[in-house]
Amino acid sequence: MEDPLFTFAVIADIQYADVDDGHNYTKTRRRYYRNSLSLLQGAIQEWAAESVHPQFLLQLGDILDGQNVTYESSETSLIKVLTEIEKLKIPVHHIWGNHEFYNFSRKQLMESRLNSSRITGTLTTFLEDGGDHLESFYAYHFSPVPKFRLLLIDSYDLSVIGRDPSSDKYVKSSKLLKQKNPNDDKNSPKDLDETRFVQFNGGISAAQLTWIQSVLETADKKNEKVMVAGHLPVHPGSTDPICLTWNYPEVLAILQSHPCVVAYLSGHDHDGGYFQDQCGIHHLTFNGIIETPPESQAFGTMYIYEDRMVLKGRGLIPDRTLPYRRR
Repeated sequence: MEDPLFTFAVIADIQYADVDDGHNYTKTRRRYYRNSLSLLQGAIQEWAAESVHPQFLLQLGDILDGQNVTYESSETSLIKVLTEIEKLKIPVHHIWGNHEFYNFSRKQLMESRLNSSRITGTLTTFLEDGGDHLESFYAYHFSPVPKFRLLLIDSYDLSVIGRDPSSDKYVKSSKLLKQKNPNDDKNSPKDLDETRFVQFNGGISAAQLTWIQSVLETADKKNEKVMVAGHLPVHPGSTDPICLTWNYPEVLAILQSHPCVVAYLSGHDHDGGYFQDQCGIHHLTFNGIIETPPESQAFGTMYIYEDRMVLKGRGLIPDRTLPYRRR
């Protein structure tokens, strides 16, 4: 049997909180706050038992839920979750979602264990926009083996959550949200033509788009294959439209223009989704642990080969064989 070049573990939207079960924003879906930790523990046990041990874990965002209503409860919950994850004894690459910003400020996240751009032994990049720490975006890339690269992007670079209200990005984001969403409740998509313009989503700034473009141009020249990951999906075929990145057409146009890009991985939409676009990019949206019933599961392991990726899913996440796009 052919050995993979490398493997990595994937999980999304754990959203742990030490509170009783509840429901989503629209009161239509059950959320299993405490049980999310049990499902995480089960996932870690299965990853640890795999014959080919994952090289790293990709955590696609929303590691805690906004039900952690105090800084102390957020810190306690984070320690619980990270204590379990660290039993894998592999590097963990954390993406930030909306619930990270319900629990912590961007400055706190930069100083926390969720800032995985500081992992040693990997090729990481953290760029600041304009030199202001609070205006910076959280994005980096690394190469686990030659000719392959993972690029993690900041889906909440433009956002009204996690940003200082006096910052330029907050002001710009607030103005955009008011233009696109006239509802008093900015988390409501009621009567919107473009339902993605809600407060629990965000966008990618011009500075970050330029940086993404430069990373992908270099990867093209090196004949690398790049898997891009962000909390928010960027293709309407892979998600409910309410979960899309605000300026997803711009992001998608950049990804599709670079033959190095073979996949885009995201969370946020707890129902999950999959779509292969016209350029051959695989868009995988991973089901959320938080809404996964206790008797099921929702995580996966990605096996990377020269000509394809193979996803071994568990529970709600199906197995998939994903050949690379043609250059």
